[in-house]
Amino acid sequence: MDCASRKFYHKHEFDCRDFLEKYCADKPDMEFAEDALQFPTMSFHYVFSSGFVKGDVLIDISMGPLIHHLYSACDIFKDIIILKLNEGCNMETSRWANTRTGAFEWRHTSAYVSKLEGKSAQIQDKEMKLKEAISHIICCDFENENITHPVVLPLADCITSIWILDAISKDEDEYMKNLEKVSKLLRPGGHLILIAALNTTFFMTGGERIYILKHDANFVINALSKVGFVIEYYAVQMRRNDSTLIDYEGVMFFTFRKTK
Repeated sequence: MDCASRKFYHKHEFDCRDFLEKYCADKPDMEFAEDALQFPTMSFHYVFSSGFVKGDVLIDISMGPLIHHLYSACDIFKDIIILKLNEGCNMETSRWANTRTGAFEWRHTSAYVSKLEGKSAQIQDKEMKLKEAISHIICCDFENENITHPVVLPLADCITSIWILDAISKDEDEYMKNLEKVSKLLRPGGHLILIAALNTTFFMTGGERIYILKHDANFVINALSKVGFVIEYYAVQMRRNDSTLIDYEGVMFFTFRKTK
């Protein structure tokens, strides 16, 4: 498929509610529960509970209106800033954060992380703590050198990101340019935590086939090393379903530290 005919997450119409229902919903036939929900939640819990990722400010730049990976982060970071690349995802995330009617139900994920923490009876407390920690939900644009222009954000102590670099980069060169823009939001010594899909080329949502840059762990590690990061943790879960909605081989989880 040539570049001109590809559908990109940030440039073409993206049905964020359909995305949530297909990949994140709490239903018996949800094929992606282990890969899209449990593995990321468990991995973030492990890293944040280990004690080597610390600070006050966390910036999240993730696919769609995802928030479930941030439950463990709100135990550490008092200021969580969420960046979205389109208005629909911004509105959907804000609807949940502000407890508005019609918000997507994330209770199954807060229950899962509460169980991991041994606090199964405190599901509502976990949700409220995250909502209170979210200070801003802002639209961003990777066409700008400062992706939040005209807003200038404080440098983050940690950046979390799920699938964004894969979904907005048409090739490896553009991946590097986008990665450098993300890196500028992070202080030296801070951590970048990435989730990426292994050897993926597309996913389906809203009846559209959305492009994903195909790569593997070696590519990600080499790319990050070129812009001053060292890897501190890596885990992969090989695919546990046979859905035709997406062609990934596994889910990769990385924690990097910025050295300069």
